[in-house]
Amino acid sequence: MGYYTSMILLIPAIILSMVASARVQSAFQQFSNVPDSRGLTGAQAARMMLDANGLSDIQINQVAGSLTDNYNPQNRTLNLSQSVFNVNSISAVSVACHEVGHALQHAFGYAPLRIRNNIVPVVSFASRVSWILIMVGIMLLASGGNTQYGALGNTVFNIGVLAFVAVVVFHLVTLPVELDASNRAIDQMQTLNIVNQDEVKGAKKVLSAAALTYVAALAVAVANLLRVLAIRGRRN
Repeated sequence: MGYYTSMILLIPAIILSMVASARVQSAFQQFSNVPDSRGLTGAQAARMMLDANGLSDIQINQVAGSLTDNYNPQNRTLNLSQSVFNVNSISAVSVACHEVGHALQHAFGYAPLRIRNNIVPVVSFASRVSWILIMVGIMLLASGGNTQYGALGNTVFNIGVLAFVAVVVFHLVTLPVELDASNRAIDQMQTLNIVNQDEVKGAKKVLSAAALTYVAALAVAVANLLRVLAIRGRRN
């Protein structure tokens, strides 16, 4: 694959990322205006789901921002944003229950989540240094030719490529983790009557839009890896 072909592949990945971001904002906003029929806030729905699954010890906190919700496996806390914590809407309870889905994954030893959590430190470092290593490698190759600098450049470049592969693997593992958390959320929301049957469709729309952002992130990572491999091919 040529360099310019890989650049073309990056364009639809970026467009997909923009569409996904717009969809999640649109879906969240749409169903933020639809109250949960039981009058539950995001925090109340999360508490119900946690307690029903024997996780009463997990603390629920409010954090600043919008859609900054997360489950922290280190201190086993559920952190809900201001747009979710004390809000009674389909969007709020859907997002809150999705994050509880991650707590369930952690509690029950869901393998993809364990893998993702274990590689986070490596991927965090790799994402910061990958392009730096690649650019340094290119400069050394350009200036060194067949000298020892060229050999060093080749090694540095290859390490940069491996760092980029680690980022792609992270996004690849993240996708099933997020989809499974959403499936758990929808199942529990129905089982516990957090939403009624008419509201399930809205909940699914919110969580499906959120899932698309992870698909887009994977697409962008893969497209960038193809660009890097194309550069590597030209250097051989």
